[in-house]
Amino acid sequence: MKLFQKLFKQTFIYGLATVLPRMLSFLLVPLYTGVMPPGGYGELTLIFTAFAIFNVILAYGMETAFFRFHAAEQDKGRVLSTALISILASTFGFFLLGATFRTPLAGLMNIDTSYFWYFLIILSLDALVIVPFARLRAMEKPGVYAFIKVANVATNILFNLFFLLALPKLATEDPTGIWGRLYLPDFQISYILIANLIASGITLLILSGNYIQLKWEWDRALLRRMLRYGLPVMVAGIAFTINEVFDKYLLSELLPMSQDAARAEVGKYAACYKLAMFMTLFATAFRLGIEPFFFSHAQSENPKRAYAQITNYFVVLGSVILLAVVVFADVLKVLFIQNEAYWEAMTIVPIILLASFFLGVYHNLSVWYKVTDRTRFGAVISIVGAVITIAINVIFIPVYGYYASAWATLAAYGSMMVLSYLLGRKYYPIPYNLRKIAFYLGLSLVFSAVAFYGFNRSLYAGLPLLFVFLGVLYRLEKELLFKLIGGR
Repeated sequence: MKLFQKLFKQTFIYGLATVLPRMLSFLLVPLYTGVMPPGGYGELTLIFTAFAIFNVILAYGMETAFFRFHAAEQDKGRVLSTALISILASTFGFFLLGATFRTPLAGLMNIDTSYFWYFLIILSLDALVIVPFARLRAMEKPGVYAFIKVANVATNILFNLFFLLALPKLATEDPTGIWGRLYLPDFQISYILIANLIASGITLLILSGNYIQLKWEWDRALLRRMLRYGLPVMVAGIAFTINEVFDKYLLSELLPMSQDAARAEVGKYAACYKLAMFMTLFATAFRLGIEPFFFSHAQSENPKRAYAQITNYFVVLGSVILLAVVVFADVLKVLFIQNEAYWEAMTIVPIILLASFFLGVYHNLSVWYKVTDRTRFGAVISIVGAVITIAINVIFIPVYGYYASAWATLAAYGSMMVLSYLLGRKYYPIPYNLRKIAFYLGLSLVFSAVAFYGFNRSLYAGLPLLFVFLGVLYRLEKELLFKLIGGR
């Protein structure tokens, strides 16, 4: 039980490092939707879609490979230096390539060329901190990790507020002064990217000691092994990112309407999609906590039983979050999406929530191919999900719009979850409690459907259902929860 307490303590701290910054950035949603119409927010969404895809490419699985070899190798300093030198060289090469071919690349990604320099610099800065952040996690320093992550987002938010709210007001009060000269109207997207650039630069400065103190020990054979392990993770990451964000790009290209109208639809979809972030944040925090645990306890006594228990915890807590967000959906939309022009896409929220839940379960199930060094299966599974995502979007977006994108996300993550479970039974069978998983998920889904569709999102109907679910959970799991919290 002490093992699980340590796991959940680290998960809680990583949760603060992940959930708090993203919750802070979530506060930018009402700001962005307040200063931009759906079309402008849709254009910004497309830029961040490209960010997500290229972040995975520039990492090329080195983060996960670093975990694996840092835990397995005796010479941990050589693992660190090899990973840092590799990232440094690849990032420099990417920057030169992007600067040389910026115009065709911007056109290919449907990004305005005026934004491309920001895009290129931010990507490069973020790539250089991948290994330093992984090192903090491998050394079990979640507090430092959390502090830097929170500082990054706090800086980002501070400059967003300054550029989007304070600067226009200052310029209006003093149009001929310094603020009036600094302010540019209709420059919101550039201001947002500048805020991101400043935050990324400060983060790299904080972590620059990893490079300043770097021992230039480059082990070519070690790098080959790390790449052999990590590149399938990159392929899986690209496929996963396609599942997560590529639907926004496909919406902008496939909707049978003008470009401005299509971007407005992307903006509505992306804004309501954000309400599912509560599940995504929980799943991400959980993954950050358990990933080092997977590797460090792979050789312990009966690790499979521990892995199964962790998945049970995730399903129980995830089912609560699923139902709670559905019950409070209309409250959340007023708090975070104050512009009613975005609200027509609210019907996608339960679909995306369930999809995010399936993705979290998949991450828990993925332990089998990570601890057995079969990461190629992770790539295959994610590619299957990406194919499903692209196929459903391409076929159905022209008819059903963003509803097709929501169902495609659910189908992709659900398929990945099932496929990972079936392959895991063959190569690394883990005794999951399927009866408990089905019970909590099924009950949460039934209550969610009744609250959202049966009673039209009424709190008077949803709250009693939520309390009943929590009562059932307490009755059945209280002994385990008390042990986990109290250590008895």
